[in-house]
Amino acid sequence: MIISVSLACGAAQAVDATGGAGATGAAAPATNVNANANAIANAVTDGWLGLYDAKAFSLSIAGAGALPPSRQAAWYFRGETVAVPKSGLPLAGYEPGVRAFDDVEHWASTRAPDAALDYPPLVWVAAPQRIRDARLAPEGKELVASSGAMPFKFVPKIALNRSYADASSIKFFASRPLMLRGTLTPEGFVARSVWPEDFAFGPDAPATRALPAGDATQAMRTLMREMPQGGAQSPYAAMTLWQRPGDTGKWVGKPVLGLMVNGAQGDDDEAHGGHFAIVTGRVQADGSIGDWLVNNFYSLDVESEKGIIAAPVPLDNYLADLNAGQGWYRPSTMLVAVLEEERAAVLVQSALNRVYNQFYRHQLVYYHPNQNCASISVDTLRALGWDVPARGPSSRVLAWLGYPFIALKDMSIGKAKLAFDYLRTDQTRLMPAAALEEAFASLLALASGAPPQPPEGKLA
Repeated sequence: MIISVSLACGAAQAVDATGGAGATGAAAPATNVNANANAIANAVTDGWLGLYDAKAFSLSIAGAGALPPSRQAAWYFRGETVAVPKSGLPLAGYEPGVRAFDDVEHWASTRAPDAALDYPPLVWVAAPQRIRDARLAPEGKELVASSGAMPFKFVPKIALNRSYADASSIKFFASRPLMLRGTLTPEGFVARSVWPEDFAFGPDAPATRALPAGDATQAMRTLMREMPQGGAQSPYAAMTLWQRPGDTGKWVGKPVLGLMVNGAQGDDDEAHGGHFAIVTGRVQADGSIGDWLVNNFYSLDVESEKGIIAAPVPLDNYLADLNAGQGWYRPSTMLVAVLEEERAAVLVQSALNRVYNQFYRHQLVYYHPNQNCASISVDTLRALGWDVPARGPSSRVLAWLGYPFIALKDMSIGKAKLAFDYLRTDQTRLMPAAALEEAFASLLALASGAPPQPPEGKLA
């Protein structure tokens, strides 16, 4: 099944560069915090992390507790809270001395179709505790959970982060049930992420939306851009774009494979042109999507002004982490394929886990023109046999003409090469929106039984 989900975090409607009224509000009057502890769960006590049972993981908090199996991954997350696979589970490996995507292709060619799901080196859960079905008091200083109220505040804003919660955020959150990740302290609950539980998908198929005019790529482009500001101030929406004839629309427990695009916005110095990520998970009985797993790739060689580190991360953290969340500063669109069987989703997630092993080892180095979030994701899919159609470079002619011009103008071979590489890279490996448009067209053709070319490989 193919679903388009427009995610626009309502809290992004008004952003205060200084942190705003909700960022550093004083704690509520003294409350018995211990009495509310039973409303707060360990981040891996129950539920899911994408396709994985959360109970298959242990928590590592700032290097204390279980350690990631990858020494390199452990180094990057030495001050963070991560979920680490328990001993005895099948871990993703890697092939040394080869390109990351050659590794994926070699591995996929010998992997049994019914092979077990491999585990990643870690999942970045960011906070040790979680609260479901909670309400934020109107003034934003108290959180009401199943066992009562407790003092509440947001995690401090990173100084360089220009998008953060303010008074309008508190008003938005106070009007709906919430799922929060954070830390229970003697002074109350300190939230790391705040996720609206009414941002849901399923358990039944959403209402059908006819595709806009044009071919499939044009239709997806229209869907992503038809709302003002790309949907940044629009309500959350989910719709069915295609459904197999005879499908009942009862999807509880079905695996999903998603592609997420976050819009272009100048507030993220590492992703001015937007962002792209692959998502896996299952349709839940209550429609929750916060526990789906987003495979996020960012440069490991810079200190993000939002505190972002490349990793598999729960969807609620990916979009709604108070500092690192994409939903605070740009609109998002997610294309979701609801699958009858889990084989394709298991294959893709297992492959991405291998890519992370190569990425943390710097066998794969992030480079904005052609080793970026879109290219890493698309190259992984292509290595598995999903032949996402190429769109070609922006301009080979400008690349060659611009190289000597920029080199002389800026007296920099490095800047000239950077511009050359941008102009020479296939657009589906450079521009997140182009990647989603072409992936949607190929997926729609495959699902409807009329692929433009015979599919090849393990994802056929």
